[in-house]
Amino acid sequence: MYKFFILTFFTCFLVQEEQTITWQEDLKLEWNDFKGEPKPVGDAVATTASGISFGYSTTKTSSRLVDYSFSIIAHFYPEKSWSINEPLSNIVLTHERLHFDITELYARKFRQRVSNTTFTNAINNEMEHIHNAINVELGEIQKKYDAETNHSQNIEKQLVWQKLIAIELNKLSNYGS
Repeated sequence: MYKFFILTFFTCFLVQEEQTITWQEDLKLEWNDFKGEPKPVGDAVATTASGISFGYSTTKTSSRLVDYSFSIIAHFYPEKSWSINEPLSNIVLTHERLHFDITELYARKFRQRVSNTTFTNAINNEMEHIHNAINVELGEIQKKYDAETNHSQNIEKQLVWQKLIAIELNKLSNYGS
């Protein structure tokens, strides 16, 4: 069994104190990126810690929102990600990489929703609502991915998920980082 861990941070200013790797189209995680202390639970041999950070700034008057800007970034957290200290297959690494790709997919969905929302002076509550919804959806899809692929053990389903996520990322390429 392989586990994933999702971290999310809401900040008005993007401040990263811990080491992160930002998702990039041509970046492929390697086992040496998983620097955390192994904490196997059950059959777990690896954990991918990834999440979405976001921040925004606003210009308001007392009665209306004048303007806003935002930043939404998918991150991988090396110090919270781990693998056991024995050779693991490329299948397992591919499975773990896809957890990070799924995080980027939901960062794109987040960017899309923010871009397509007409915010009001209650932007703080509106942003929080979108953020919470995205995190729920992201958690659900990560669990579904692990369940359907049996944590990379079902190779056929793993390949289906890889194709599906690639297609979905492509559909939302206008919202890429």
